[in-house]
Amino acid sequence: MDAQQEYYISLVKRLRNLPNEREWLEFKVDNNDPKIIGEYISALSHSASICDKDKAYIIWGIEDRTHDIVGTQFKPKQFKIGNEELENWLFRLLKPRVDFHFVEVSMNDKNIVILEIPHAHSQPTSFKDEEYIRVGSYKKKLKDFPEKERKLWLSFEQKPFELMLAIENISASKVTELLDCAAYYTLMELPLPSHRDGIIHNMIDEQFIVEMDNGHYAITNMGGTIIC
Repeated sequence: MDAQQEYYISLVKRLRNLPNEREWLEFKVDNNDPKIIGEYISALSHSASICDKDKAYIIWGIEDRTHDIVGTQFKPKQFKIGNEELENWLFRLLKPRVDFHFVEVSMNDKNIVILEIPHAHSQPTSFKDEEYIRVGSYKKKLKDFPEKERKLWLSFEQKPFELMLAIENISASKVTELLDCAAYYTLMELPLPSHRDGIIHNMIDEQFIVEMDNGHYAITNMGGTIIC
């Protein structure tokens, strides 16, 4: 199994453990209506921004109510609208261009499809010149929810360089290997925790690292200043 497959399998496992869907997460089985997919890319990209998430997800092959792995017949790489490939069709109708991508993995011998959607930044994402938002478990037109629209525009304020991600998808052990944690505790005149969990907790509090959706961690640019 390559690193990409391993990453997305661990991501699906973790997201399945959530008690229910989030405004930035949608589970589906075989609903592959291209228009609905485009509208969800708009809606989920906005919800990710409002919820301060880097990414949003649609996952096919997971039963919505139970989160059971049931598999899907959806094959995005083979799907066409007329003679046009699905991805190109979506790219063409989304404004501004959204760097989404589909990933297929096998879990329990069943096909799972993940659509990874980056959060909207600097301006809303429209599909066919309409903007959408997730309200609870429903997809709605953004213009009908002015308070959500206001929060979205506020979320576009530039994230400080220090909090942008420098190194992604590393384990807790790799975090403590890369960061000079001992120097940090010496500088702050604090006792070094006896367990790694305590160090990880402190590094998150200081915004040196953030927890990723698959349970691994990313080091921020600020955390990069204490890399060994």
